[in-house]
Amino acid sequence: MPTALITGITGQDGLYLAELLLEKGYEVHGVIRGQNNPKLDLVHTLLPDVRLHNGDLTDMSSLIRALRDSDPDEVYNLGAVSFVAYSWENAQLTTDVTAKGVLNMLEAVRLHTGDKPAGIRFYQASSSEMFGKVQEVPQHEHTLLWPRSPYGVSKVFGHYMTINYRESYGMHASSGILFNHESPRRGPEFVTRKISEAVARIKLGLQDELVLGNLDAERDWGFAGDYVEAMWLMLQQPQGDDYVVATGETHSIRDFLDEAFRHIGVDDWATYVRQDPRFMRPAEVDRLIGDASKAREVLGWKPRVSFPELVAMMVDADLAATRGGW
Repeated sequence: MPTALITGITGQDGLYLAELLLEKGYEVHGVIRGQNNPKLDLVHTLLPDVRLHNGDLTDMSSLIRALRDSDPDEVYNLGAVSFVAYSWENAQLTTDVTAKGVLNMLEAVRLHTGDKPAGIRFYQASSSEMFGKVQEVPQHEHTLLWPRSPYGVSKVFGHYMTINYRESYGMHASSGILFNHESPRRGPEFVTRKISEAVARIKLGLQDELVLGNLDAERDWGFAGDYVEAMWLMLQQPQGDDYVVATGETHSIRDFLDEAFRHIGVDDWATYVRQDPRFMRPAEVDRLIGDASKAREVLGWKPRVSFPELVAMMVDADLAATRGGW
């Protein structure tokens, strides 16, 4: 039975990945920060077979303990301060966790494996936000990185540190450059979930307005449940490498609104949506679209859930959750 250790197991990717690995017969361990973590009960409910370890990406000694106690074959480093807007408000914490946390995890793995550096296969959650001020369309593994937020800068650090450990120590270390991926488990602070929740509440007569920032930003949106399969496939390859994971389609926030409101029978959402400059980014990433040819050819991976299906899934989940909360 292979064993995996996941940081960031309370996030949408961590939950879907843990489910996937359990289905494949893995023994799954997760690192969780804090005894009173608000998502602890969620993990226990959804993943009762996962063993949890207290740890923090800013504390290497806790990571070394988690590795010692789980002795994994694979490590998936998904933990991060992942809300881009927040990264401007607290750039230092974002850097400590999202950038230096990767270094801490890599070094803990290197120390744990000793004279067998490839003894643990390591996955780093890189991000399309690294492309930032995009230098070519679509973006692929060799596109110049030009991050436009403290979050993006932190992800670039972690990405190159992963490459450096792979090249310096012979570690089996891979980075998945994942483009935007959403699900009903997405945090409510993210724009896609903010829209799906609001649309559900508008449908049920509990809300009459949705306030957003830039409606013209374009993203390559996929389903998180599809994307975690690509993470696993990367660690099944003979050598570590870097892969873009994306759908190859781009849609604007307006497109997302079109699909979400159409799903509840509203063709013109203009009367429900208001823009507010407070929700504009200081430096916007305008158009992200990924070229996942390498993942398709090497890993045999492709997305299964379409953009309209993803939006409908999220709205339906929020409709059910909102009705259930009455």
